[in-house]
Amino acid sequence: MITQFLASDSIESMTLALLKDGAVIIKQLVGDEVIERFNDDLRAEFDRQGHLFQGDFNGYKTRRVGAVTKFSKEFPSLLAHPTILEIADAILKPHCEVYQVGSTTAIEILPGEVAQELHADDTCYPSHLVPFEMQISVLWALDDFTEDNGATCVVLKSDPEPSGTSGAAAANQKAVMPKGSVVIYLGSTIHGGGANNSDQPRKALVNTYCLGWLRQEENQYLCLDPKEVAQLSDEVRRLLGYQAHGPYLGVWPDDPDELWYQT
Repeated sequence: MITQFLASDSIESMTLALLKDGAVIIKQLVGDEVIERFNDDLRAEFDRQGHLFQGDFNGYKTRRVGAVTKFSKEFPSLLAHPTILEIADAILKPHCEVYQVGSTTAIEILPGEVAQELHADDTCYPSHLVPFEMQISVLWALDDFTEDNGATCVVLKSDPEPSGTSGAAAANQKAVMPKGSVVIYLGSTIHGGGANNSDQPRKALVNTYCLGWLRQEENQYLCLDPKEVAQLSDEVRRLLGYQAHGPYLGVWPDDPDELWYQT
């Protein structure tokens, strides 16, 4: 089973389990009221553009919304949640000076959707060339995740694959968890959205955090306009990539406050 933690448990325990198994669940990291406000903010966008990203990989009964920052004032509290950032610090900071958001995606799996193809999120990078993790993914449950409604399936690194089975057969660990919980998994962890055999949609938000010297999967400089960026906190702006990685990558000679290079 995917190891489950409470928000009050130690970050060290969560990090060790994440490195060992490839995935952990933190139950009810935020309250229902936060999730409800976020869901209310995203509803119009799911209905307006969610169908545009349907296909063989994403599914034909799944809606997606990208560049989530611009659609919800509640989003920064999830993106920059202190527990998430402490875990990201532990996994990513040994290999970079700063890390950043790779992508932000809200997902709504509708009834009748089939299980997604199993995959790893870090395949957008040449991750096979390095002996460490290049990113982590944080998937928030915007509804209760159940056995029947499309809970994310994970192939745990600590579970030996039974002889003669395929990767799909090995993915029998479902991230069953209440609304407001998160499943955090390594970029290299094999996973996929489950089949929704219920009569209700299952919504989630997945944010990836990658090493600061990598190109971001989602181009935040084009997704957001300067006025939208100016309304965000300095911490969130930096997470979205508005900072340099040391003195040589992403430099900005016109830095007005000389904080661009600070880590």
